[in-house]
Amino acid sequence: MEDLLKRYLSGDRRALARLISIVEDDSDDALRLLDRVYHRVGRAYRIGITGPPGAGKSTLVDQMTRLFRSKNARVGVIAVDPTSPFTGGALLGDRIRMNELSTDRGVFIRSMATRGSLGGLAHRAQEVADLLDAFGFDIILMETVGVGQSELDIVEAADSTVVVLVPESGDSIQAMKAGLMEIADIFVLNKSDREGAERMLVELKSVLHLDQREKPWQAPIVQTIANTGDGLPALMQQIENHRTYQKNAELLTIKKKQRIESYVRQIIDDKLKDDFWNEQRVDSLSKAIDKIYDKIRSPYTASIDLFESFGKTASADTRIHE
Repeated sequence: MEDLLKRYLSGDRRALARLISIVEDDSDDALRLLDRVYHRVGRAYRIGITGPPGAGKSTLVDQMTRLFRSKNARVGVIAVDPTSPFTGGALLGDRIRMNELSTDRGVFIRSMATRGSLGGLAHRAQEVADLLDAFGFDIILMETVGVGQSELDIVEAADSTVVVLVPESGDSIQAMKAGLMEIADIFVLNKSDREGAERMLVELKSVLHLDQREKPWQAPIVQTIANTGDGLPALMQQIENHRTYQKNAELLTIKKKQRIESYVRQIIDDKLKDDFWNEQRVDSLSKAIDKIYDKIRSPYTASIDLFESFGKTASADTRIHE
């Protein structure tokens, strides 16, 4: 493991790929490895790309990567794919066209499966972003799976969140208003050469106008045609504008501290869940289910008993360590 870490710190891309696999697999070594590299985390700017399926997010990420590379920025891409309900594997067809970028030493692309995560990002996307950051990438593009209103993980994970819509999104924009619409730092109306684009633009402006809250940053709308690259320079400028705005207002510091808090809470939640559901409690739950089904017990008392048994175990562990 020491050799692997040494190769990673020296810039070995194969070592980076291996460390990512260790983190994705929830290996026992994962937290120790992340701890060893964390002092290098914090230099990369993280951009989330989200929106409904079919909005052209992958093509947009492809074009953005090329533009960042033209400025000599090193780019890490985390492309989250839906998990197949049959095999558990990721459906990676959309990644094929990015293959030519994968030969660029300044680009690293990693596809990740959601594995049941409902927040738009894969379960370990945050840790993978940290590994890319510590490796020395300047920009990290995080493309979410595109499941609609549950794309809320990206708000905590990204410094700037780009919501991608298309003219066909107009019929569902009112439903999206309560979720996806509220997380955008920048809106992209992609495929804006299609019929209905102007109507969609008017609807989008109307929805944004309904939000009467005072905001120092008003999310701009950028029209693009990702296939041809039209509008991409304007999008890149708005991302830079948002980055500058946050830096001047010291919002990046606040956001990063919030991300750290959320991450620490997640680690603790995962640890508690793993410790709680030991073999004995799984067996106790199994025995309680029949009684609950027969109305001899309720789920509420069974839950309390299980939780109290966990408290007793924790107290006993504390006494042992003392």
